[in-house]
Amino acid sequence: QVQLVESGGGLVQAGGSLRLSCVASGIIFPLSTMNWYRQAPGKQRELVAGITSGGGTNYPDSVKGRFTISRDNALNSVYLQMNSLKPEDTAVYYCNAEGRALARPLLVTTFWGQGTQVTVSS
Repeated sequence: QVQLVESGGGLVQAGGSLRLSCVASGIIFPLSTMNWYRQAPGKQRELVAGITSGGGTNYPDSVKGRFTISRDNALNSVYLQMNSLKPEDTAVYYCNAEGRALARPLLVTTFWGQGTQVTVSS
């Protein structure tokens, strides 16, 4: 069974920092593209950072220069370092994997974590 477990969310003042972590199990992690999405109340879920199996990263303009995604294949983990946080960064942050489950290695599937709340106060 595939599980993505996020941690590190919380309440922070504007200008502060948080580091989110996501530990994956049940997937072929080194071959997976890992992403962080967020969803604010009343808004669509949006991609905030992605990292490929080769280490390539991408960010939308809204977080570029403030957020950094990284991965540790030895720990099956992906991280999101968030600096200079703004109230508009307030959302539930979700870990996402695009890859192959160990139980079904021939099938590429998208997996989601349960999310972790990030609240930035002004």
